[in-house]
Amino acid sequence: MIFKEGDSFEIDYEVTEKIYNGFIDIFNDRNPLHTDEKFAKERNFTGKVMHGAILTGFLSNFIGEGLPEKNVIVLSYKISFIKPVYLGGKLKLFAAVNEIFPSVNCINIKYRFEDPARVTVSKGEVSIKII
Repeated sequence: MIFKEGDSFEIDYEVTEKIYNGFIDIFNDRNPLHTDEKFAKERNFTGKVMHGAILTGFLSNFIGEGLPEKNVIVLSYKISFIKPVYLGGKLKLFAAVNEIFPSVNCINIKYRFEDPARVTVSKGEVSIKII
């Protein structure tokens, strides 16, 4: 296995107009919290809150493109949304191999997304299997 406990990774992401609009176009999630500036501000947010699934998409990118091993499948995601992310939000993903299960070729990775002020906006775990 090419992974060892403690291996760590960092990757930068940004919620661009293209990503935001693409998500809405593909999944048709037009909840006003995500699409209506006035609605979001009336609920004490500073603007439209980005869909949490966009962060899950960033995780998918990290698993598929950011890891040194490409022959993997995701077994499970656990994600907690702590702070809202807004359009144009810049995020840094910090991830580290937490556990390795060599008998079944699986690893568990803990991760967090931080904004430029180093505030954690989301965190969780992902389990993957090397195939």
